[in-house]
Amino acid sequence: MTDYGHELSFGLSLDPTADALEETRRLARRADDGGLDYLAVQDHPYQPGHLETWTLISHLSAVTHRISFLTDVADLQLRPPTMLAKAAASLSVLTEGRIQLGVGGGAFADAIASMGGLPRRGAQMVAFTEESLHLMHQALTGGVVSMQTPHHAVTGYRAGPVASAPVRLWLGAQKPKMLNVTGRAADGWISPLNIYVPPEEVPARQQIIDEAATAAGRDPRSIRRIYNVLGTIGAHGAGPGLVGDVQVWADTLSDWALRLGFDTFIFWPTGDAENQLDVFTSHVVPAVRARVAAARGRR
Repeated sequence: MTDYGHELSFGLSLDPTADALEETRRLARRADDGGLDYLAVQDHPYQPGHLETWTLISHLSAVTHRISFLTDVADLQLRPPTMLAKAAASLSVLTEGRIQLGVGGGAFADAIASMGGLPRRGAQMVAFTEESLHLMHQALTGGVVSMQTPHHAVTGYRAGPVASAPVRLWLGAQKPKMLNVTGRAADGWISPLNIYVPPEEVPARQQIIDEAATAAGRDPRSIRRIYNVLGTIGAHGAGPGLVGDVQVWADTLSDWALRLGFDTFIFWPTGDAENQLDVFTSHVVPAVRARVAAARGRR
């Protein structure tokens, strides 16, 4: 695979569980103070214990100062694309540009139906998602937005406000048809967790994205690549995902940037999240930045 040359960025996944709110606030502030780039929040509103994603992000944006937020990923089947774009643009204005928009087609059709959403599946879901990306791109740049298809009936919405900082649309995708949509229509690919899409499976997926982008007249290097990484930092750690000391993490994430093409890593810590976050921000992130910069400088 290849290094696409983007500046590296790092983030932390936050637990949206209502019972974990105090810890979530502390982690958000520590990540902000520690210099991370993103706080990522998953979107499963049909989970009774989960806070609503946009409401939680809005709350956390008020108790942080610098760090950006990422929906990882917002369910398009429960969030109409024009309203989702409106919400993202509004929050970007309110936070002075601290919003990026990760979206997904909606993987849990039965749960979506339980909330009154239309449970699109298969080819119907893929077509709906691609059209939604086009609608949101239009809405985020302002002007009149229209689309008449079997999936959307937007009859001339006057979009705005337009955020001063771009709100990028990053698509969560795993299978070939959605990866093709990523290459054709998204600003970036959000890979599922490393336990679901392990590193050895990444090159084939990157190739699908690159070929779809090239066929659509896009430069594959313009597409961001985001990896959700579950694991534990510690010499004696145990559990799923990436497990090892700081050296292992620095070696591994550097390899995934230079060889697999990822430019953004969202850390999903297991165990003591606050301690894990401190080690990640203080030791892993600077080591990866230094190693990747050195490797790029030798080319």
